[in-house]
Amino acid sequence: MEILHYPHPALRFPACPVRRVDDTIRRLVREMTRLLSEHNGLGLAAPQVGYPYQVFLMRLTRENYDLQSVQVVLNPVLSEFRGSVEEDEGCLSFPGLYQPIRRAKSVRLRAFDLEGREIDRTVSGLEARVVQHETDHLHGILFIDRMSETARLASRDLLENLTRQYLEAQRSGKIPSEKAIVEQLQELASRQGAVVAAARVGERV
Repeated sequence: MEILHYPHPALRFPACPVRRVDDTIRRLVREMTRLLSEHNGLGLAAPQVGYPYQVFLMRLTRENYDLQSVQVVLNPVLSEFRGSVEEDEGCLSFPGLYQPIRRAKSVRLRAFDLEGREIDRTVSGLEARVVQHETDHLHGILFIDRMSETARLASRDLLENLTRQYLEAQRSGKIPSEKAIVEQLQELASRQGAVVAAARVGERV
């Protein structure tokens, strides 16, 4: 497993809700925890590693990475956005790119953890920014979509370089075709959509 870089289509594929925490989801979380540690990141969403599931991890300090210290968030719903602040933001799928992004100062997070326990709290500051960034990923929204026109222009060369690298990897066979990638994502999504019964993660009414 590795972190996918822009413009990989998995980054734009809307993630499906997790309906059952099975071995696949637990393995996914373990591997994402490893990658978050290796890349010294604050957050990582499942689509960034090619899994179309509503799962993200966040760690607000860059130490002691393990499954206990990393917050696992499933099926997040955000509401009650308050205030607005613009701060520099980066993303593991856009190595080397940092630009100011405007986000809410605080937001209410409703979600579930890996054990199916409900999360319902208001987050602010850096935590609010990470939560908004990672939840965007689950809907196929990237932080470049929230950049100002000035920031997009300043980022153009880096984005073009990432696109060139992606296309070269695809031409060399290191990355499958777009069609093959989408088919794989659809198949992965159907696995969660088809699972019912026992260890279901709580659903909202």
